Amino acid sequence: MIVSRPEKVEPLIIDEGKIEKRILIGSKDGAKNFVMRLFTLKPGASTPHHSHDWEHEIFVVKGKIMARSENGDYEVEEGSFIFVPANEKHQFVNVGEQIAEFICVIPYIPGNE
Repeated sequence: MIVSRPEKVEPLIIDEGKIEKRILIGSKDGAKNFVMRLFTLKPGASTPHHSHDWEHEIFVVKGKIMARSENGDYEVEEGSFIFVPANEKHQFVNVGEQIAEFICVIPYIPGNE
């Protein structure tokens, strides 16, 4: 069993510091099926508009994000969750005035952490 806190995980800095990505649980921990990641977005920051071959599950921990997809845009606040099916184009934008954080769980496939 591993017990820790997000602040003990070194973040990957993305988009000149507007986004931080922490792999909370992954292959380095012996996880063979899933990867749990924590994303932190500064106000106005957005992930790329993209798609991939795997689904993922999102839980908004803090703040307010706009979840954009081919099927519409959804304003999502902390305490809410999102399911993104495989191959659906999507993007997450921090539309609040404070940082936004969300947990993203994906299946483990070598190279997708």
